[in-house]
Amino acid sequence: MNPNPPSFDAAPRRSPIRGLRWWIGGLLFVSTIINYIDRQTLSVLAPVLLVQYHWTNTDFATILIAFRLAYTFMQAGGGRLIDRLGARRGLSLTVTFYSCVASLTALAQGLASFRFFRFLLGAGEGPNWPGATKVASEWFPDKERAWAVAMFDSGSSIGGAIAPFLALYAYKMIGSWRPVFLVTGCLGFLWIVAWRWLYHPPEQHPRLAPEELAYIQAGRTPEVQVAPRGKITWRKLLRYRQTWGIICGRFLLDPYWFLIADWFALYLRSKGFRLEQSILGFWVPFLGADLGNFFGGALSSYWIARGWSVGRSRRMVLLIFGPSMLILIPAAFTSHYFTLVLVFGLATFAYAACSTMFLSLPSDVFHPAAVASVSGLGGTGAGIGTLISTYLIGRISDRFSFQPIVIAGSIIPCLATAVFVLMVRARKTPDPEGIVLTF
Repeated sequence: MNPNPPSFDAAPRRSPIRGLRWWIGGLLFVSTIINYIDRQTLSVLAPVLLVQYHWTNTDFATILIAFRLAYTFMQAGGGRLIDRLGARRGLSLTVTFYSCVASLTALAQGLASFRFFRFLLGAGEGPNWPGATKVASEWFPDKERAWAVAMFDSGSSIGGAIAPFLALYAYKMIGSWRPVFLVTGCLGFLWIVAWRWLYHPPEQHPRLAPEELAYIQAGRTPEVQVAPRGKITWRKLLRYRQTWGIICGRFLLDPYWFLIADWFALYLRSKGFRLEQSILGFWVPFLGADLGNFFGGALSSYWIARGWSVGRSRRMVLLIFGPSMLILIPAAFTSHYFTLVLVFGLATFAYAACSTMFLSLPSDVFHPAAVASVSGLGGTGAGIGTLISTYLIGRISDRFSFQPIVIAGSIIPCLATAVFVLMVRARKTPDPEGIVLTF
């Protein structure tokens, strides 16, 4: 009997595709764009829905919390799923699921049904970042990994910037919000076709040139060529301070991004700006995030090329841009439209530079076999922080204003930076389990 029977994922070797790893990175980028378009459609239409259904900000917050609950726990669960199934099957499954749910949101009838569909959407979208981080750890050498992470993470800002124009244009053309969810929800099905056609692990890919495979393998830490000793479990991973640094750091830092992604249109409306005017300014923080992703990745890679260690280069970016988010504080004390938009754009630029680093950290510090699981645990920490912040934003903005929220959003990232810098470091001596990498 043949001990290695052909599988559905196997494919005969064909002519190589030059720079294939960047094509794979491009697919991750497009996936994240679609992920965020599906997610942001609700936030863009929120001013319309609040009027139609007579919701308060607290009501809207409960819809966001429903999404966040499922997203929080599926970050960790989805990370484990993708480590077990592999990125090809795992991401195919999750994108199919959340695309179906996004389309079915057109059937929502009120607050309860919106909560239900957003809960399911969160469950489907949760594995995206752990899966993409795992793919980056497998396909890119150490010196290019921050670029790869910047590429796929920038999809969130591009998707967030596209969603207002796409959703608002479709709404104005059709005259109803329901078909908008169908339009945006169908995008994921196109991506799945491309993913299934192009993606295989690098060691098994039929169109990866031998020299590119050698380049990828040569750029990895030597330890990643050896499998960890024993089964990787959450219990085992939670023994490491590096894991807790990623969980706690993201608990503190990620809520800022969801302040932008979920609340920025309503924040501008609270300042007295019309929906159309808000939409025009809505894309600026997302543009800032896109530029920040690549600037943070480029700066880190530049220092690595000049002989800095990976850990030192990542920490320096965090130390520069974490405190830079204090620039957001003036937004709490002005209603000048262009000042508000500019300050949020600059703060989100700084956030995204940090984001590229903390999304890179699991693959810098942990063996590839554990990357999706650790990234998922970090996502769960981020989700818990965002659940708390979402509830507080709804309550505080209804009872007082967005002013204390904006001030907190500028200060807390400084604490997150300290957590990352102090706790998330590679080991100086070999890990007996082979899970945490050495310098």
